[in-house]
Amino acid sequence: MTSSSLARRLIDQFQHGLPLCAEPYRAMAETLGCSEAQVIDCLQHLQVAGTLSRVGPVFEHTRAGASTLAALAVPEERLHQVAARVSQYPEVNHNYAREHRYNLWFVLTGPNRAHLENILQELENDTGLTPLDLPMLTAYRIDLGFALEATP
Repeated sequence: MTSSSLARRLIDQFQHGLPLCAEPYRAMAETLGCSEAQVIDCLQHLQVAGTLSRVGPVFEHTRAGASTLAALAVPEERLHQVAARVSQYPEVNHNYAREHRYNLWFVLTGPNRAHLENILQELENDTGLTPLDLPMLTAYRIDLGFALEATP
């Protein structure tokens, strides 16, 4: 099996759910008919290539604490510096640039709303930029995925 074939099969099979067990990469390998080392190597190559950003769970934020979508209007010359500062928080995921006046967007997840407000205040104090805070009012589940292998 070629590495590109393994990558396509890996993404097709597991983009919507990883095995919930003590050794998920071994379980994935058994399903795919390869070794655990091949699965890990393939995932590392996908990440280095920029094809895959992360492997991990997505939690229902209302069960795990609090979450908000935030945005900053960052002067272009400061974008990388401010993005690096935002990314220093372990509570931040999905930190990305957009073509808009509010050009840096990120999601904060933490134990409670007060914790998130503290982080937003710290960021404002550190950067001099006021975050746009957009807490989710209603959750909509979009199960987005793309088949990479031909289906019969």
